[in-house]
Amino acid sequence: MKTIWTLDPTHSEVNFKVKHLMISNVKGEFKNISATLDGDDFETAKVNATIEAASVFTNNDDRDNHLKSADFFDIENYKELTFESKSFKKTEDYEYKLTGILTIKGVAKEVTFDVEFGGINKDPWGNEKAGFSLEGKINRKDWGLNWNAALETGGVLVSEDVKIQAEVQFVKQVL
Repeated sequence: MKTIWTLDPTHSEVNFKVKHLMISNVKGEFKNISATLDGDDFETAKVNATIEAASVFTNNDDRDNHLKSADFFDIENYKELTFESKSFKKTEDYEYKLTGILTIKGVAKEVTFDVEFGGINKDPWGNEKAGFSLEGKINRKDWGLNWNAALETGGVLVSEDVKIQAEVQFVKQVL
């Protein structure tokens, strides 16, 4: 028997924040995500995630369209962002470091995220679920997301640092 945990998209979200005008954060999310955890023991499980680039949503159509353009995600040529784990190491009782390869616009780079394990519970229909909170930060220029504009007063319009935060639930499936 093999255990695979499949993302429950109705109880999961992937969000990001980027500093705008160097004074406040603008947040966004990806609406279409899928992921699996392959294995019973999370420390040895393989994590794979796929995000549909065109599902980026910031609550502003003009900004969303700019993010979908060649200046950023270039959805015409790169349909997906992907993540494939290399390690998932427990650091404390409910805390892990998740390291893997994040691919954006065809550029693959290693990243590490802090993960908090929320636990396992059964829903009212008998499905076993596992919950995780994930946080991390990347430099968007490492993936060729270089567009920016200089400000009259100094500084830039959009920060290079992107904070990533996810709340995810997985459903256990025994095959």
